[in-house]
Amino acid sequence: CRNNYKNSIKDKVDKLKVCVVGLGSMGKRRIRLLQSIHRETDIYGIDLSEERCRDAERKFGIKTSADLSSVLEQYHISCAFICTAPLSHAGIITLCLEHHVNVFTELNLVPDDYEKNMDLAKRSGCTLFLSSTMMYRAETEYMKNKVRSRCEPYTYTYHIGQYLPDWHPWESFHDFFISDKRTNGCRELFAVELPWIVDVFGPIRNVRAVKGRTSALNISYADTYLVLIEHEQGHRGALCIDVVCRKAVRNLEIYSENTYIHWNGTPDGLFQYDIEGKTDRQISLYDSVDKLEGYSSTIIEDAYLREIINFFSVVEGKETPRYSFQKDLKILEIIDQIEGEFSDE
Repeated sequence: CRNNYKNSIKDKVDKLKVCVVGLGSMGKRRIRLLQSIHRETDIYGIDLSEERCRDAERKFGIKTSADLSSVLEQYHISCAFICTAPLSHAGIITLCLEHHVNVFTELNLVPDDYEKNMDLAKRSGCTLFLSSTMMYRAETEYMKNKVRSRCEPYTYTYHIGQYLPDWHPWESFHDFFISDKRTNGCRELFAVELPWIVDVFGPIRNVRAVKGRTSALNISYADTYLVLIEHEQGHRGALCIDVVCRKAVRNLEIYSENTYIHWNGTPDGLFQYDIEGKTDRQISLYDSVDKLEGYSSTIIEDAYLREIINFFSVVEGKETPRYSFQKDLKILEIIDQIEGEFSDE
C-alpha cells in the first residue's frame, strides 16, 4: 500500500520545487517523507535558527535560508510546507500565496486571517491545504465506514492524554507553542481529534464541558477537560483530553446495540467485538508501519505521508482535500466554546 502511494506521486514531485518553512520536529518529518517519495526532490528549508538550518543541511542534504521571501523569488517555489509555530502561520501563508505558491500548513489553532487567505488562494488559483493527520489514519476510515453502515445511534468514550513535559522530551515545553495560552496543549489535542470525530459522527449540535487544573505544571491554562458531545445525527460522545496523564494514551470505545469497537491508538490496537463468538477480533489494516524513535506508539508516519500525497493530488486537480480552512473555522469555534462559556473552572 505504501509503495503504491509513493509511485502515484513520484513523477509529479520530480517537477516541483518545494520549501519547508520551519525546521523543527515537524518540518524535519515533512522533509523526510518528501524525500522518501523521491530522493531527488528540490527542497529548500527555511528557519531563523542557524543551528536548525545546519542540522537540516547535514541530515537531508538540502539548501537552507533564514529569508523566505528571497527563496520564493529566487527559486520559483511551487509548493510550501508551513511547519512553524501556529501563531506565525497566517503571515507566512499570505506571503506564499502572494508569490503564487501552493500551501500545505500544519494546524493553525487560531483563525487569524482565515477569510483573507481563503480569498487570496481563490483569486491566485493556488491550493490552500490544511493538515488533519488523524483523518488519514486507516483506523478512523474503518470507524467511519462502520458507523455509516448502520442507521442507529452510537455512543463513544474517548480519552487522549500525555504529560506535557513528555511531548518534546528533548526541550522544555516552555520553549514551544504549547506553553502559549492561545495555542496551548489541550487546544492542540482538540484540534487534532475533533475534525475526524466530526467526519465520523457528523456535525456537532451541542457541547457541554468542565475544565480544571489537576497538576502542578507551570502553565496558564486548564490541563484537563471533560466534554459531552451531541451530534446532529443522534450520536453522543464523552471526550476526556488532558496534558497530565503520565502514560501517553489514546483509548476509544464506540458502541451501539449491534456494534462494539475499541482502539488504543496503535496500529495493532483496533478490535471489534464478535457478538456471536463473544470474542474480540483484531482488525489488521497495515502491511507495515513506519515509526520514528522517541515518539509515542500511537504516532505513525503513514498518515503523514498520505496527507502529503493528497495535497499534491489536490494541487493537480485530481482529488479533493479531506479537510479545509472552512471546516476548521467551525472546529475552532467549537474549541472556543469548550474553552470558554461552556466550561467551568
